[in-house]
Amino acid sequence: MGMKLKRDSFAHQQRPEVVRTEVRIPCGAAWLYGDLALPVDFRSLVLFAHGSGSGRHSARNRQVAQVLQNAGIGTLLFDLLTAAEEQTDIHTGEHRFNIALLTQRMQDATLWILAQDQFKDLPIGYFGASTGSAAALIAAARLGERVAAVVSRGGRPDLAGPVVLSSLMAPTLLIVGGADHGVIELNEAAFQRLRCEKQLAVVPQATHLFEEPGALEQVSALAADWFKHHLHTGDQPQDRTAHGQTHSADRSKEARG
Repeated sequence: MGMKLKRDSFAHQQRPEVVRTEVRIPCGAAWLYGDLALPVDFRSLVLFAHGSGSGRHSARNRQVAQVLQNAGIGTLLFDLLTAAEEQTDIHTGEHRFNIALLTQRMQDATLWILAQDQFKDLPIGYFGASTGSAAALIAAARLGERVAAVVSRGGRPDLAGPVVLSSLMAPTLLIVGGADHGVIELNEAAFQRLRCEKQLAVVPQATHLFEEPGALEQVSALAADWFKHHLHTGDQPQDRTAHGQTHSADRSKEARG
């Protein structure tokens, strides 16, 4: 896999030991760089799809990833664009809303992961942010049962389109800030189109980047609960109403939030 390994022990912070690896992922003619973090005895893996103008070094996604690692879930944060594409995008913005390209990169990265012996039987989840959420949702719909759960943070699920939203099978959690005006309405409309097991979680007073004190911690807790439950990684999720206002439903009935 062309990896360089280094071990980080967080015992003094009561965190699990994590093996961190830099990987190169073939995506068509391009190679993308990623950071793979695997806790000891991990039983699932979550791939991150970053949003507009962001990448694998996103502080917000790394904070969420750390919480998932603490819960025993492996994470892969990777750049959806090459270095050259990122430079072009800084000046033109032409790639950040190229959902078709971002989706193909998510699919390629997922298939590469599943081709590795240590991951081939693992439950896979997606965590998408902003425009990356649309790419995660489309890729999950295309890959079917190979993607077991999706979480969107401040996402643009509307960009996935109504056909994808209604055909998605993976249990999907949409997290949006209560003060993220415009985006919250887009998430509510997308939520209505979903036919899979689903939940819409609203973090009160939070804006688009969840920069308010405690907001990103609520996002992380909600995501960890969702993945622990749907990727079958351990304890059942805690009562999500403690983290934010929620609405949920599954295929068979409308559940109480």
